[in-house]
Amino acid sequence: MIPARFHPYAAEVVGTFILVLFGTGSVAAAVLTGAQMGLWQVAVVWGFGVTLAIYATASISGAHLNPAVTLAFAIWRPNDFPMSRLPGYWGSQLAGAALGGLAILVAFGPFIDRFEEDRGLVRGEPGSQASAMVFGEYFPNPDVFGTDERAFDLVSPLMAVGVEAFGTAVLVFVIFALVDQWNSSRPGASLAPFFIGFTVAALISLFAPITQAGWNPARDFGPRIVAFLAGWDSIAIPGPRDGFWVYIVGPLIGGLAGAGMYERLIRPGMRAASSEAEVR
Repeated sequence: MIPARFHPYAAEVVGTFILVLFGTGSVAAAVLTGAQMGLWQVAVVWGFGVTLAIYATASISGAHLNPAVTLAFAIWRPNDFPMSRLPGYWGSQLAGAALGGLAILVAFGPFIDRFEEDRGLVRGEPGSQASAMVFGEYFPNPDVFGTDERAFDLVSPLMAVGVEAFGTAVLVFVIFALVDQWNSSRPGASLAPFFIGFTVAALISLFAPITQAGWNPARDFGPRIVAFLAGWDSIAIPGPRDGFWVYIVGPLIGGLAGAGMYERLIRPGMRAASSEAEVR
């Protein structure tokens, strides 16, 4: 039996595993087999994965499942989530994400080999991000724009980190709104996971062509470690143009910004409206 004090960390491992299993699994099925027809189908599977992961673990750990979300709560709502728990949550999320990536490697390993053979890709060499994208993320999306220099000209590292920050800011803003006790318009607790998952799906459908739409440092870096160990080497870490940092720095900055916007611009009005309603 796991001691009670470790229950939240175990839940973060399991929840992040479920999220990454569905998410990277949908990418793998789309890229390697054509099973998902179009970006929206991939996005929907991602969204349902997020929703199911939250339902499975929220009552234990709060279902952060994302270092950017954890950091935002630690900074902006320390009474709800003390900073002392942040390292344990981050480690648990990274472990769960790596296990999810490993599960996809085992399940889709032969399909990855065939995909690389058919396209003349040498794992770990330039261009092999076309298969490594099953695990980590790249800018622009290799499945849409390819992997040559013309593709690189479309999205700079600065643009990519900006997109990742913006998308994560929107996501965390919505999360803070959905769990705010002062927000009388929020759905019931049983529906919040659905709307969070739907937000993820919508953001992926908009921005995945640019950066593959990570929004989660653990979701990217955990499977990226698996890819590194499986032979993609520098294509996985640090990635073309040393770009792996984009998917860590961008979401962490964006999560803080999105939470800050809600806490400073919206929540005071929510509290005031709630107080006025009680007076009436």
